[in-house]
Parts: sequence; C-alpha cells; structure tokens
Amino acid sequence: MFDFSILSLFPNLIEGYAQESILGRALAQGVFGLHAVDIRAFAEGKHRVVDDVPYGGGAGMVMKAEPVVLAIEASRRQFPGAPVWLMGPGGQRFGHGLARQLAGGPGLILVCGRYEGIDERVRPYIDGELSIGDYILTGGELAALCVMDAVVRLLPRALGNAESTASESFENGLLEYPHYTRPPVFRGASVPQILLSGNHARIAAWRHGQSLRRTQAWRPDLWAQHKLSPEEEDLLEQAADVCSSNEE
Repeated sequence: MFDFSILSLFPNLIEGYAQESILGRALAQGVFGLHAVDIRAFAEGKHRVVDDVPYGGGAGMVMKAEPVVLAIEASRRQFPGAPVWLMGPGGQRFGHGLARQLAGGPGLILVCGRYEGIDERVRPYIDGELSIGDYILTGGELAALCVMDAVVRLLPRALGNAESTASESFENGLLEYPHYTRPPVFRGASVPQILLSGNHARIAAWRHGQSLRRTQAWRPDLWAQHKLSPEEEDLLEQAADVCSSNEE
C-alpha cells in the first residue's frame, strides 16, 4: 500500500481533507494510508515549543530544527524507502509528470513548514523541496494536500473508472477537452451535436481536436512543447472551423 506521512503543526487539517470525496473513499478502501504526524509531539519541555526568534534578527519566528528532524527520522523508520520532501516556494515545481513518478514509489513523507520557515539545518535530512507555485502560503499544509490529492488519483483503484486519468489535462501534454451533461440545452446554449451522435470514433476525434485547440489558446507554454502530427493538424483545423461557425 502507498503510504503518506505528512509532518505538520496542524495534523487535523490534513486528516479532515482526506476524509472527503475521492480521497475519503480511497482511504477507506485501503488504496493508500495516511499518517498525519504532529511535529509538536517531538518538541521538548512542558509547552512543546517548536519555534524561536531568528539569529541575526528579523521579523517572525523560525521552526526549530530538532523537533522537525526527530519527526522526519521517526517517519523514515516507519516507512523506509519513502522519500522526504519539504514543501516550500523555492523547491522543484510540482506537476503532473512528477505526480505520476511519485505515484510509482513506496510512499511519500511530506514536511510542512510554518512561520518564516524552517531552520536551514533540517536540509541534510530531506531529499528535496517541492513547490506548487510562485506564491507564499501561511503553511505547507495546502501544498502537501495538493501533492497528496494529485498522487492518490494516479494510484490503482483510486478512481471508480480506471480510464478516468487517461484523458485528463496534462496526461498527454495537452489540456482536457470540454465536458457536457444534461440538459441538452441550457439557456440557449446547446450540447455539440457530435456528442449526441453515438459515433464514438468521431467523438474521440472531436475531443482531441478540442483538446488541441484549448492548449494552443490557453497554454502556449505547453503548446510550444507539443509536436503536431499530420492527423492532429487536420483535427486542429476542424476544431477552429467549428469554433468560427459557432461565433457567426
């Protein structure tokens, strides 16, 4: 079983999210295991102090090295072989490719910082740092939940339909095609007729064309990396023609 060990000062934040929706069902079915570790439990003294003022002065507080390292070492003993990642804005950018790579491992140990950050002397005890974007959060918990959610979806039996991840955005380097459901007409906007045709080959081609068109329009960074096949050039041209006719 794939195990997550998430180290945090607020483990209830982790556990609460994991109880709902797809993650909740996967957790109940034993698809993955979750161990929300309270870093404060590894701090010394009556008050379990986990932070202190920074050397050299400056605003805010810094998480102390000792309780974080002790929590990491305890998780490594419990889950040998699982890599340890610190959640932080300076780390490697987390994306779908890395999520799939991590999902193939034995598990993950994620460390959530707080305050102004973690004592730099923690770094020899981690394997790397992960970032979900160029912005600052109050703590690493939200970032860790993003990583956990993305990885769990890729685990066997996590989703009801094993094919669900095959057509999702980024799986083939493209954004996902648009989706429609009942009613067939909503406030004058109709479902594309091809989706009502029952012709699965034509539907698949239409969807791929829409995926190409969306990626080209919305994500030029992804589009620049995609090599169009002759068949895709035709699909993209057809998708553009459909869009133009709908706008006329």
